[in-house]
Amino acid sequence: MPLTNAFSIAVDEIEDPPLRPLPRRAAELLQRLDAPPRLVAHLRAVHDVAARLVDWVEERCPALDFDREAVLFGAATHDVGKTLHPDELSGPGSRHEEAGRELLLAHGVEARLARFAGTHASWGTPGAGLEDLLVSLADKVWKNKRVPDLEDLVVNRLARAEGRPVWEEFMLLDEYLTGIGEGADRRLAYQMSHRS
Repeated sequence: MPLTNAFSIAVDEIEDPPLRPLPRRAAELLQRLDAPPRLVAHLRAVHDVAARLVDWVEERCPALDFDREAVLFGAATHDVGKTLHPDELSGPGSRHEEAGRELLLAHGVEARLARFAGTHASWGTPGAGLEDLLVSLADKVWKNKRVPDLEDLVVNRLARAEGRPVWEEFMLLDEYLTGIGEGADRRLAYQMSHRS
């Protein structure tokens, strides 16, 4: 299978900003779907932030049981439905959410991983797991958008898991997210450097 621009954007080493490559399975899927370069760049930026978040959560809450690989795959594919609804690459819309979940299922992705395409914007629904919250949080924080209600849900899950006071968990998460937000301009410039 020849490498496409989408695959290259997904996995090639870059230094500015330094972003982790997407999981190979996600990169190959984006290649098969001929995903637009800007979408792949966006997915890579969100995936990198998600990886930083799961590293931080694992360090802070070593006893917390959550699916790291699901978060990373979810972040790497959460907007895949925009390959079917390209107008939502640069404008508002939610048609890509369910379309993305269906697209992933049609390409053999397990439901537990495909769900993030449909849940990344509905983090406030009952039953949203920590994995869903982390993908949603990464999709906001990569561009330094802070959503207090979403952050409160994450804080409460972490505080409950480790038996720490909510205020302490809030302070630590807030400080960490502020640090991630400082790289937002570079991530945004990287995304915008790729055509749609």
